[in-house]
Amino acid sequence: MMTGYYQIEGRHLVAVDCIIFGYDIRDKDLKLLLVKRNMDPGRGEWSLPGGFVKEGEGVFEAACRVLNQLTGLQNVYMEQSFAYGDVNRDPGGRVISITYFALIKYLDIDPVKQKTTGAQWRSIKELPILVFDHRKMVDRALRQLREKVKIKPVGFELLPEKFTLVHLQDLYEAIYQRKVDRRNFRKKIQSMNLLEKLEEKEKETSKRGAFYYRFLPANYEEFTRQGFYFNLDVS
Repeated sequence: MMTGYYQIEGRHLVAVDCIIFGYDIRDKDLKLLLVKRNMDPGRGEWSLPGGFVKEGEGVFEAACRVLNQLTGLQNVYMEQSFAYGDVNRDPGGRVISITYFALIKYLDIDPVKQKTTGAQWRSIKELPILVFDHRKMVDRALRQLREKVKIKPVGFELLPEKFTLVHLQDLYEAIYQRKVDRRNFRKKIQSMNLLEKLEEKEKETSKRGAFYYRFLPANYEEFTRQGFYFNLDVS
């Protein structure tokens, strides 16, 4: 148990809120996992998944717990986004929220947990009104994701293990919410030697089919040690 050295001035609660992104490869749509609040204030309103940090628990551990309870997943890509501490941000009390955004594979979520929690995927293009300041949280995390995918290969966290170059380009267009130049995009991604071309083809979208690829994280780690910088800025 920690020894108290500081004078307590009022009661502050610390919470985590999780911005969980998934990518629907069939609909070519970036989606956000939302829940309806089961407590006051804001009962029944759409909300980011979250919860209070427990005694003896770190904020990152709390975020991982929230994500696991909702999806059944562990060890997914997650990073801290921001801290929200406006005095009146939560009408229920003085709550400081630390946000994390996570990237998960759309089909990996545990359907039992999803049904139990009532979590729903919603398109980032058609989000409902969110409780408190949660829309600000989403908008900031989305801006951060758009910058991150330019300089780190985190977009692959949203794709299945094997994918086509069209799938990859569709993902970036869904994140940016605009078209990107096909030739320039392919030239950049193929020049980095981070993909392995497979013998298998995807034939649902065309008769000729498109070759599948897979991301090679070991190559990325080795190239990074050699001074390589990932650059997929297609703006």
